[in-house]
Amino acid sequence: MTLRYSAGVLLFRRTPALEVLIGHMGGPLWAHKDASAWSIPKGEFDPAQERPQDAARREFTEELGLPVPDGAWLPIGEVEYGSGRSRKQVTVWAVEADLDPALVVPGNFEMEWPPRSGRIQEFPEIDRAEWFPLEIAQEKLGKGQRPFLDRLGELAARS
Repeated sequence: MTLRYSAGVLLFRRTPALEVLIGHMGGPLWAHKDASAWSIPKGEFDPAQERPQDAARREFTEELGLPVPDGAWLPIGEVEYGSGRSRKQVTVWAVEADLDPALVVPGNFEMEWPPRSGRIQEFPEIDRAEWFPLEIAQEKLGKGQRPFLDRLGELAARS
């Protein structure tokens, strides 16, 4: 079994409802999907080469094209998900801050598309970012990342 490591930042704000900023995954595989097609800004790293918090900051900037806004980094833990031989351990911090989704300039990735065509195309890592109340974000986020929303809700209720 291969365990990959990923780290990210979940922005939240109170409007007065608790809302989170998540990104819709880019590329042709996600273009016509909405439920479970959104993600916390995050990405992979090698723990032998980089600290998780540094990776989370770097990946946020790569995916959204903006630095993580100022605010306290609140650890909301780790989640492991995946199946078979490929599992991912994700570490996330919550940061209370505002960010205008219209300012997002996503990074890009390359992939062969259409499959087996030999043609390499470039796609945005995320094709849009939006603020959602926790209940709606629960439906939109990939299943493996949903525990972070529960943890954020518990953390926010205590503060």
